[in-house]
Amino acid sequence: MSGAEGWLPICPYESLQPERGVGALVGEHQVAVFRTYDGELYAIGNRDPVQGPNVMSRGIVGTRGDVPTVASPLHKQVYDLRTGSCLDLPGVAVPTYQVRNRDGVVEVLTPGAG
Repeated sequence: MSGAEGWLPICPYESLQPERGVGALVGEHQVAVFRTYDGELYAIGNRDPVQGPNVMSRGIVGTRGDVPTVASPLHKQVYDLRTGSCLDLPGVAVPTYQVRNRDGVVEVLTPGAG
């Protein structure tokens, strides 16, 4: 386990299905972790900043141009998975988290660590 470095194991990489999200508790933060079809990993806050519920992990993964995105399952606002910025509502964003695949395990960096 990489806890000493601040990295929290979430799940095996192969268990994270492409274009699907999973919710995880990282410290005190609810995080949505996604794996895209090209194998990239992204982690954003699980809380929908417009409506409030922790549902972003159930969002619809896609793209706008070359931008990997997730649409909120509530009212379909689209967020850039790389930056957390909402592409439909200027000034609205979700937090982003560092995520990696370490020896086949998806890990998220605990906020404030590293």
